[in-house]
Amino acid sequence: MPELPEPPRKRPKGFEETAEGARRAAAGARKAAEGAREVAGGLGEMTAGAGHVAVDAARQLPPPSPEDEGYQQSLKPRHVRMIAMGGAIGVGLFLGSAQRLQNAGPGLVLAYLAAGIAALFVMRALGELVLWKPTSGSFVTYARDFIGPWAGFASGWMYWLNWAMTGVAETTAVGMYVHYWAPDFPQWISAAIALAVLLAVNLVSVRLFGELEFWFAMLKVAALVAFLVVGCFLVATHAKIGDYHAQFSNLTDYGGFFPRGFWMVLLSLQGVIFAYAAIEMVGISAGEAENPRKVMPGAINGVVWRIALFYVGAIFLLVVVLPWTVYRSGESPFVTVFSALGVPGIGSIMNIVVITAALSGTNSGLYSTGRVLRSLSQRGEAPEFVGRMSSHHVPYGGILFTSAVYLAGIALNIWVPHSAFDIATSIASLGVLTTWATLLYAQIRLRRRAMQGEIQRPDYRMPGSPYTNWITLGFLAFVVFLMGFDSNQKWAVIAIPFLVVGLWAGWRFVKNRSAAAAAALRPPAPPR
Repeated sequence: MPELPEPPRKRPKGFEETAEGARRAAAGARKAAEGAREVAGGLGEMTAGAGHVAVDAARQLPPPSPEDEGYQQSLKPRHVRMIAMGGAIGVGLFLGSAQRLQNAGPGLVLAYLAAGIAALFVMRALGELVLWKPTSGSFVTYARDFIGPWAGFASGWMYWLNWAMTGVAETTAVGMYVHYWAPDFPQWISAAIALAVLLAVNLVSVRLFGELEFWFAMLKVAALVAFLVVGCFLVATHAKIGDYHAQFSNLTDYGGFFPRGFWMVLLSLQGVIFAYAAIEMVGISAGEAENPRKVMPGAINGVVWRIALFYVGAIFLLVVVLPWTVYRSGESPFVTVFSALGVPGIGSIMNIVVITAALSGTNSGLYSTGRVLRSLSQRGEAPEFVGRMSSHHVPYGGILFTSAVYLAGIALNIWVPHSAFDIATSIASLGVLTTWATLLYAQIRLRRRAMQGEIQRPDYRMPGSPYTNWITLGFLAFVVFLMGFDSNQKWAVIAIPFLVVGLWAGWRFVKNRSAAAAAALRPPAPPR
């Protein structure tokens, strides 16, 4: 029996409309799914982009310096500010200015002004470098990062030479100041006692160093402020001081403003540069300071008004309060002024202050060279011993190494007590000039790399760079040229070829070892 066809099924009413709605809903769901995939893809791209931005930013940040391993951030903001403020106030101003006044007369004010402008630009270059990467290796690290490994080696050892000779000058000054009370007391014994005390302080802890340097700087600043206030009062009242009057005519009444000629003012620039030495030490303290990126700009900016007021202002008042012919070598001109006032004991009080300034310089020298020598040792560029760190987080190896040179300087006080100060300061000036030149050129290279997009330049910047850098570098080269015409700087001129050959030979000797040490210390590459 044949099969009968199925009767047509009757679709319920509204079926077509329902099916059409379902098809539309499915199409909408497909579009929604495609939109969701596009959104998800966009979010993925955004996330990936953000990751790339984060990686790029991380690449622009400087890696932590191995030089800072082992140190503790024990220096408070007040320590850093006073180290910056008092760092440059030392025997170059308190003692060396007497000899320079004898040689140049009132025109010495211009030498202090010119060198002060150069110092300001050096500090601003240092500030930008420090804000880029605070480190106890300071300019040695910056020279290595922006110029080359050989520059870190050369600048580190030149800076050590600067402080080694400065420490000799400072301890010599202590002995000379003691002669104010005890003319026959052996100069070398005073220097030895001062060194022993400060060596003990530096070996204990950085906090003790910071505390001692804080009060040393406080006393120096207070003494200079007192002199400026008293000096202004004496000039305003036309006061009689001994056989003279405090008056502006003292600038020209004794042979004119340039009694020995403008040439002698130019020749005094080397000694004036030495007077500004140690202003860069605040950069070394950055590695052991709390929140350095916040503290450092204010500390460095303070150098601006300090140079204008303490240096140029103090020298100007010295030649206005008394004729320049009154000051004599071997005695601080500030002691000369206060002693001439006839107030009982005031000269002795000022002599205590200038002794404090000399102690502060020696203290700073031991601190800074200990850190710089450790930085060199970690790179295989100095003996292993000088890189050793104590349980108190003090680089005792470098400190003891520098103190040994100070002892040799004390021996110099035995053999040539009257020439020890001049010999030490002339050689130290070469280290100062090298350090300043390194900072200026390293900042030029930092700026160049920032313009190429390799690193992020900090907001605190060197004004007028690179033009101000090159002008200041030219000024420093001119000072070195002038040293050849000054018989008092013969030791520095004689030392230049020996230093060049010594640094060249030293780098040839440690070059391979330095490269191996740098590879071991190099941080891992950032993710790509």
